[in-house]
Amino acid sequence: MVRLRGASLLVALALGVVAPAWARSHPEGRVGVPGMVARVYPAIASIITRQIERDQFNQAVPTRGLGSGFIVDARGYILTNNHVVEGAEQIKVTLPDERTFRATLVGADRLTDLAVLKIEGTNLPVVRLGDSAKLSLGETVIAIGSPLWIEGGPTVTTGVVSGFGRSLEKPDLPSLHNLIQTDAAINPGNSGGPLLNLAGQVVGINTALIGSAHGIGFAISINEAKPVLAALMAGGRIVRPTIGVAAISLTPQIAFANDLPIERGALVVRVEPQGPGEAAGIRPGDVITAVGDRAVKDLHHFHELLFRRKVGETVEVTLWREGQTVTARAVLGAER
Repeated sequence: MVRLRGASLLVALALGVVAPAWARSHPEGRVGVPGMVARVYPAIASIITRQIERDQFNQAVPTRGLGSGFIVDARGYILTNNHVVEGAEQIKVTLPDERTFRATLVGADRLTDLAVLKIEGTNLPVVRLGDSAKLSLGETVIAIGSPLWIEGGPTVTTGVVSGFGRSLEKPDLPSLHNLIQTDAAINPGNSGGPLLNLAGQVVGINTALIGSAHGIGFAISINEAKPVLAALMAGGRIVRPTIGVAAISLTPQIAFANDLPIERGALVVRVEPQGPGEAAGIRPGDVITAVGDRAVKDLHHFHELLFRRKVGETVEVTLWREGQTVTARAVLGAER
């Protein structure tokens, strides 16, 4: 068997058989993994945060958090996850060359779980942003970050692209969509670090893992992050229209578990007090099935339909409520 495999390999090389260009998200002429890592490694940021929490006696208790990020602009702009820095009173950034900086928060977007930091320094290295739309299933990817308080600089892990278009939805937490799934090892502290192709281009931002599973991690695609990054760098915030409800995607599984006769839409789990949804009469348990004349497929699609509107605009929302079709009219507020 070994000789047959070797013979097949020699034939393939002789015939010039290579993987097709469309099977990779990066151009020809890539360097090896060690060479690529050596090039991007200096731009990886280890992030330590400090914030004050209160114990049961209302006493101030300082706590620390750990995450990762990467420099995207030589002026000192760093892209990371919002949950890495949310609520932080102090943010410290350390680079692999052991330089340490106090970082300021330029802006954050909770909806996409992205944030931009700024450090002041000279000769700052940067990483290049790639095109996540060109990724292929099974393509090799590299994750770099600072997991589990391990000393000595960022950790490098390898894996493949395991899937596309994944969603993570939990009540009262940001719902993330169009995620890249990878089996590259991602641990607490990796959040905010880059997922790279073999050309050293960032194709995703490592953001979540499933603790009960093995080899299942998720990254925000860089194409989803680029407009958020640009807006935060330019103005420090993103203002979106909102209807003032928290919801989850209604799937056939959720519909079956809740004995619902419909299988698609956005299931409302909470309505903000004194928000647009409450004023319009929307209730927890309602299923949003349409915005205007557009049917709602899931929560992500619902957000997309809202984001095409403007703050202050009145929208008509179709609801399924206990077997009845109900129409509500809501004046969109501003989500920050």
